[in-house]
Amino acid sequence: MNWTELLTAELDNLYRVTDALFEIADDGALEWKPATGENWMTMGQLLMHTATSNGPGFHGFVTGDWGMPDGMSLDDMEPDEMLPPAEKMATVESVAQARELLAKDKEQALAVLQSVGEDDLAEREIAAPWHPGEKFALGRHLLHSIRHSLQHKGQLFYYLKLQGKPVNTGHLWGM
Repeated sequence: MNWTELLTAELDNLYRVTDALFEIADDGALEWKPATGENWMTMGQLLMHTATSNGPGFHGFVTGDWGMPDGMSLDDMEPDEMLPPAEKMATVESVAQARELLAKDKEQALAVLQSVGEDDLAEREIAAPWHPGEKFALGRHLLHSIRHSLQHKGQLFYYLKLQGKPVNTGHLWGM
């Protein structure tokens, strides 16, 4: 198996299972977040973050264009702008919007992946803007992006469980 096959298979599974979890969420709980602790995203923020986490990131890693306004770079950002506290994160207006964004994210991530050759995925070493001192192969960065989304898929599973939704391990793994 090569990088393209591996990453495509991981994306296909991630989006299939995540969309099924999105389907269980409801519009009435978009403001919900765990009652204890701090810096939790609301359900709406979690849906937004999860639904938009791979396409733009894949684009950024492959092209170096992270979507910054003209004349600004990631170096110009303050730490809380790059990794904002939950209360500053964007939210969705509905579960339907989240599902649409997720479908677009999948389309973008797969298109970007298909635009990259196997040699670049295996051999082109780059650093993530938030960790400039450590370079990895492009394929590894894209895999890390998927792993990030998997973490949030698990967070969504527990948000649904804590809300009393009828989810079980099969929902988490797409069984």
